[in-house]
Amino acid sequence: WYWQKEKREPYVKFMDTNYPPGFSYEDFGPLFTAEFFDPNQWADILKASGAKYVVLTSKHHEGFTLWGSKYSWNWNAVDVGPKRDLVAELATSVRNRTDLHFGLYHSLFEWFNPLFLEDATNAFKTRKFPTSKSLPELYEIVTKYQPEIIWSDGDGNAPDTYWNSTGFLAWLYNDSPVRDTVVTNDRWGAGSICAHGGFYTCSDRYNPGHLLPHKWENCMTIDRSSWGYRRDARLSDYLTIQDLVKQLAETVSCGGNLLMNIGPTHDGRIPVVFEERLRQVGAWLEVNGEAIYGTKPWRAQNDTVTPGVWYTFSPKEGKVNAIFLSWPVSGILELGEPRAKLGETQVKLSGYKELLKWVALGEKGMVIALPQLTPQQLPCQWGWTLQLTDIN
Repeated sequence: WYWQKEKREPYVKFMDTNYPPGFSYEDFGPLFTAEFFDPNQWADILKASGAKYVVLTSKHHEGFTLWGSKYSWNWNAVDVGPKRDLVAELATSVRNRTDLHFGLYHSLFEWFNPLFLEDATNAFKTRKFPTSKSLPELYEIVTKYQPEIIWSDGDGNAPDTYWNSTGFLAWLYNDSPVRDTVVTNDRWGAGSICAHGGFYTCSDRYNPGHLLPHKWENCMTIDRSSWGYRRDARLSDYLTIQDLVKQLAETVSCGGNLLMNIGPTHDGRIPVVFEERLRQVGAWLEVNGEAIYGTKPWRAQNDTVTPGVWYTFSPKEGKVNAIFLSWPVSGILELGEPRAKLGETQVKLSGYKELLKWVALGEKGMVIALPQLTPQQLPCQWGWTLQLTDIN
């Protein structure tokens, strides 16, 4: 898009410098080889990350499908490049080796598809593209792979009536093989984003910092400036594990889910830096998962006195979780929001056995004495959770 449509200079120059004259986008097809793609290894990394669902890009805006779609003749991973059904392989491994819900991303429109361009020229009064390509693909992936998340994207500025989104969704929720388990996002036509859908995405890297009345998802990417793999990326381009834990705490406390994107390589690998980040998040969740999984937003999302403290609520246990991102030098943490009850409220640090001492501050607020621990004795790094029980 930047190279051929917008003709941005760095991209045009990059192609001129690094590829032979006359090289077209289609020539990338055979270069996408996936020879090192090991779906079992991917599944194991995903499981180790502590994720509960995974969404694979089955087709992006350039139309290449990662399964052998009969509606994308000679422009799919079975006919060209890997000569493998990558969607089927990952779905099988995820289902055999993990308890993750398997989801698929699918782009409605395609940048350069002549049928879509023709419909756009006709102000979407004709519907050649959705009826012959986009909708048949959607029915195909649902019937064939039974994904439990359909992550739609790319409305091409066309209304939902052009895409027949309501017709497809009615089938998905009433008659499809995943009708009882499937969830969908909000990108089903111009004007539907952040307005209609099982969960809202609102924009890429959406993190409002306050509670929303509808379920939402922060879809963001570990590479600060790309959703794909960049060979020229520097270490400083990647979010640190501290950044990721902060994003997770903020997102969940405000009622969202975190969808963390990584870019695999053309030969099918998850680059080691992404694997490390995912495993680090998983290690953090092993200690602090109770403050994340199955929680609801509390009456306050973040603390009024101490910055960098985010709250969640565990309804089953009736616990308030206070996730704090920096360990105070004094060893004393002041919280402005909880209303503690003398002789009843208990304070526990996740991953640490003994109860902590605390003092109430008037009607609202409390001061908590953290245990004196060496770095080796800390239950985890990058952020910690206080579990508060019997709080008003």
